[in-house]
Amino acid sequence: MVISVVVWTVANQKGGVGKTTTAVTLAGLLAQSGHRVILVDTDPQASLSYYFGVESEELSSSLYNIFMAGKSVTKEDVLSCLCPTKLDSLFILPATMALATLDRKLGTQSGMGLILRQALELIRKEFDYAIVDCPPVLGVLMINALAACDRVIIPVQTEFLALKGLERMLHSMQIMQKTLTRTFAYTIVPTMFDKRVNAAAESYSNLTRTYKDKVWIGLIPVDTKFRDASQAQSPPSVYSSKSRGVFAYAKLLSYLQKLEIQK
Repeated sequence: MVISVVVWTVANQKGGVGKTTTAVTLAGLLAQSGHRVILVDTDPQASLSYYFGVESEELSSSLYNIFMAGKSVTKEDVLSCLCPTKLDSLFILPATMALATLDRKLGTQSGMGLILRQALELIRKEFDYAIVDCPPVLGVLMINALAACDRVIIPVQTEFLALKGLERMLHSMQIMQKTLTRTFAYTIVPTMFDKRVNAAAESYSNLTRTYKDKVWIGLIPVDTKFRDASQAQSPPSVYSSKSRGVFAYAKLLSYLQKLEIQK
């Protein structure tokens, strides 16, 4: 099954490393440049959904309904779950707390790791990009997010413990590659870099030394505009287009798009 929409999954098995910020900022930049974008929230905590003011627990349909429909899901089912944003070409496929029950309900059923891939295939003509925000736990949701994607984007905070989380994430991807009989293209993105902190520079050096060309050569800096944009329920690229954080993500986006062209 070939998905014509470009799918990027933002994942790391450590929380607080900038996954949602990365997904939202890249999506905002893409939408502002004229692309049709869907943000997929696969985290039961629904941080991405709440970012845009979507009260997912009050919705009649969400990503959970798509999983419960399983292989019988239709294009209309998927489109009915989408929520608009302030940007005309950016939509949210929201999460709910009910997603936390999927491992118990569906984890042993055959083919449940490909539901999201199937759903995105159904709406491939409506969108140019899909960006999937993952929970920090390896389960049916992360498996679906990995199985659906063209590239895994792994935000890694430039501090020691975050590097340990990266090791777990890469190990999980190795396991998944054997199951899916495919190789994941991935890019490690250093985030929350504070040049005033020596440990941040040491962590960045360790990251580039260990993972070499898998690490994007740029840095996402600490930037209070990210928090302010979240409070305003607006992508950082809309809220503060000239901030240093947005500038860094714009460079990352350009890099990622060049990688897609080279494939």
